[in-house]
Amino acid sequence: MVPPPPFPRFLDEHREVVYRFLAAIVGPDDADDCFQETFIKALRAYPRLASADNLRGWILTIARRTAIDAARARRRRPEPVADPEPPPRDGTPDLGDPALWAAVRALPPRQRAAVALHYVSDLPYAEVGAVMGCSEEAARRSAFEGLRRLREVIR
Repeated sequence: MVPPPPFPRFLDEHREVVYRFLAAIVGPDDADDCFQETFIKALRAYPRLASADNLRGWILTIARRTAIDAARARRRRPEPVADPEPPPRDGTPDLGDPALWAAVRALPPRQRAAVALHYVSDLPYAEVGAVMGCSEEAARRSAFEGLRRLREVIR
């Protein structure tokens, strides 16, 4: 059993994968807030960690739950009628076609999480299943169904 590294090193090692996952799941507008909330939750729980066996899976599980909370909160917020101009780019990573990522965010939650964890965060299906709380086969099936829906939307 290996003890966890100091929190700043843990943060440096996992910040990019967590941010990319959140940007894919909640979009670039909410990714910063979810990122901060994820690492605040992790910082609070970090002293109770006994082992560093699967820190990436642990932090991505926290990120996934934070994204779910953000989606629930978003449904309760009023929607703006019109956006006068697009927000300025502030150095956030370019994730490619905005229409594609809007389609990813429109997927059902399990499919969206499986697609983002496997194709954005580059996790093997076994880890995707661990983060999502399901079997490897269920994670593989969710990603497959998500890709199938995306192909239908893109065509």
